[in-house]
Amino acid sequence: MPLFFIILFSSITHAQDTSKAITKDFVLGKFDFKTDACFVKVAPELSNKTIYLQQEVYNSFLNMIAAAKQSGIQFTVVSGTRNFNYQKSIWDRKWKANGNLSPIENAKKILRYSSMPSTSRHHWGTDLDLNNLSNSYFESGKGLKEYTWLLEHAHEYGFYQVYTSKENGRTGYNEEKWHWSYMPLSSKYLTFYNAHITDADITGFEGSELASELHMISNYVNGISKATKAM
Repeated sequence: MPLFFIILFSSITHAQDTSKAITKDFVLGKFDFKTDACFVKVAPELSNKTIYLQQEVYNSFLNMIAAAKQSGIQFTVVSGTRNFNYQKSIWDRKWKANGNLSPIENAKKILRYSSMPSTSRHHWGTDLDLNNLSNSYFESGKGLKEYTWLLEHAHEYGFYQVYTSKENGRTGYNEEKWHWSYMPLSSKYLTFYNAHITDADITGFEGSELASELHMISNYVNGISKATKAM
C-alpha cells in the first residue's frame, strides 16, 4: 500500500477514537478547546497564529495539504476553533463599533460574515478558514487556483464549502469562499444542534434577545449549501 494511503488510514482510525462527545455545551461552544484532549494545535508553519482543530479534522487537513502541495498549492489556516467566549469577543467588538445603528440593523450587519455566540460552526473544531478572508482574493490569480483546487478535491478529504452563493435561495451569511467544513463530524453536530438547541439557549451577549426575531437557527445555523444539508 502506498505510504500516502497508509498515513490517511492511520490518521482516520486514530481520530475516530478521539472525536469529541456531543453535548449541548459542546455545540454551544461552552468548553475550553485548549485543554480538551480531542483538540490539537495546528503547526505554526501551517497557520498564521495559534489555532486549534479537532484531531480528526486536523489529520484530514494534513492529508489534503499534502495532496495540494503536489499541485503547487499551499494552504494556511487563518481561523479554526472559536468557543463561546472567543466568538463573544468578536461579536462584542463589532456590536460596539456599530453603536449608531438600531439593535436589529446592528445584528444584521454583523451577521453578514460573523456568527452570534452559540451559533457558530467554528465552535465545533470542524470548520476552518483558509488563506484569505476576502472573496475577491479567490476570484483571480493565485487565489483562484487555490479555490479551484478546493472545489475539485477538498471533498475527497471531507471538506466542503458550506457558505456558497446565495443566488439559489440559501439564507444566512454571505458567501465565504475561504470557509471549509469537515462534514463527517460537523453534519452530526448540526443534527444534534437542531434536535436539542432552541432560541432560549442563545444568550449571554449583547443583542442575544434578537435571536428569535432573526430566526438564527433556521436562517443562519441551517443556512448552508443544499449539497451539504443532504449529508
